[in-house]
Parts: sequence; C-alpha cells; structure tokens
Amino acid sequence: MMKRLAYSVADGAVVAKRNVIKIKRVPDVLVWVLMSPIMFVLLFAYVFGGAIDPGGGINYREFLIAGIFTQTVVFGATFTGAGMAEDMQKGIIDRFRSLPMSRSAVLVGRTVSDVIYNVLSVAIMALTGLIIGWAIRGTFVDAVTAFALLLLFSYAFSWVMAYVGLLVPSPDVINNASFMVIMPLTFVSNAFVPIDTFPGPLQRFAEWNPVSAVTQASRQLFGNLPDLTGVDAAVLQAQGVRIPTPSDAWSMQHPVAYSLIWVVIILAVFVPLSVRQYKRTARR
Repeated sequence: MMKRLAYSVADGAVVAKRNVIKIKRVPDVLVWVLMSPIMFVLLFAYVFGGAIDPGGGINYREFLIAGIFTQTVVFGATFTGAGMAEDMQKGIIDRFRSLPMSRSAVLVGRTVSDVIYNVLSVAIMALTGLIIGWAIRGTFVDAVTAFALLLLFSYAFSWVMAYVGLLVPSPDVINNASFMVIMPLTFVSNAFVPIDTFPGPLQRFAEWNPVSAVTQASRQLFGNLPDLTGVDAAVLQAQGVRIPTPSDAWSMQHPVAYSLIWVVIILAVFVPLSVRQYKRTARR
C-alpha cells in the first residue's frame, strides 16, 4: 500500500513539473497569472474605494485585499479545469493512459501545479497591496496561517474544476461555465462590500457562502477587521463613521473552522468523483 502511494506521489510530481514547465513555452499564461491580480487590486482600490465604506473607521484598502485574495485563488482554480479540458481535447490524456503511471497522478499533478500558480498570484497581490497602503496587523504566524488557508481552499476548489474539466468538451466551455458560477459566489459575499449592506435574503446567502468565510478568516488573521472594543459607537456616528452590524451567523463567528469544513467537504466529494470520471474517460 505504501509503495503504491509512493509511486502515485512520484508520478503526480512528474505531471506537476510538466504543467509548471509549460509556463516557459506559453508565457502569456504567466502574464495573466501576474497581471490579473494587480489589475483587480488597483481597480477596486482606486475606482471603487472612494464609494465604499466598510465601516468602523477601517481603510477600504485593508478591507479589500483579503477579498481580492479569495477571488483570485478561486478564479485561479479554473486553470485546473481548463487544463484538463485542453489535455482531453488534444489527446494528451490518451498518451498518459498508455504510460505505466498511477491513474490519479494526472489529477494530482494538475491540482498541485495550479497551487503554484496561485502562490505567484498571492505574492504579487500582497506586494501590490502593501504598496497601495494595505498592512498586516496580525502576528507573523496568523499571516502565514491566512495565506495557507487561502491556498488550501484554492486546492480544494481546483478539484471541483478538475471534475468539470473532465465533463466538458473544450476549454472554452469551462471558462464560460466557471464564470457563471464563480462570479455570483464572489460578488454575493463579503469580498468587496460588508455583508450588512445586503438585503435580507442575499445577506443570509452571503453569511454562509464559503467565499465569505475564507475572506472573513483572512481579514481576521491579517488583523484587517475593525476593532470597536471600548469605543463609543455614538461618538463615532457623530463623527460620520459608519458602524458595521456584526453578523451573528456561526459561519462568520468561526470563519476559520467553517472554511476548513468546506475544504474537507469539497475534497471528500470531488476527489473520488474526479478520479472515477478520469477512469471512465480513459476507457473511452
């Protein structure tokens, strides 16, 4: 059993290396990975930042960055689905099938390599955020935990996209399909605006949205949430400062735990589904 696992890990590492080397041959992929997060940070910080008040006297740029992190790693997971669909379309999956390698290695290699893409995106976003005024106010350990949580969630979500990539006929289809799902998840959340500004039904959805949980957990760990402890709310309101209404939903009170629950659920469901779908596809 251990020997078989070791072979699977080794085969997965080879596939992951193959996907990372692709950056040299298709440099426009790297350009998108690096430029997209910069564009989103600058767009929301300078175009919408003056119109959105997160409340509690906190700077919108500090409020924003955790949401941009979450949005980017979720969108980054689409590379997995698009890559799987492209390999299917070009017949590369059939070539892998003819090799003496683990059946799960292709999926493991693809999902791991896309985590590397997300590491690059997060690093670029963090540097851009620091330049425009974002600050990490939590401890070093908390900050590392926040980055690890973001990457763990992106890895779990990439298995969802891997499964979808094995079902659709082309990369174009998965790009359009993922956009229709990911956009509502990211925008009906606390990624860009406070949850208490949503109308009732959307507020309930946003509170239990996993994207909101990951964003809230990141803000909490980075120390980017307003601290109103010992502050006179009446004085702040008199000064024109909006007082945010904290959510009493369990998911928002325990965002780290809720995010990890979603990671476990997604992996438990979509890893077996993806492996089974890959085996079915390979037998065609």
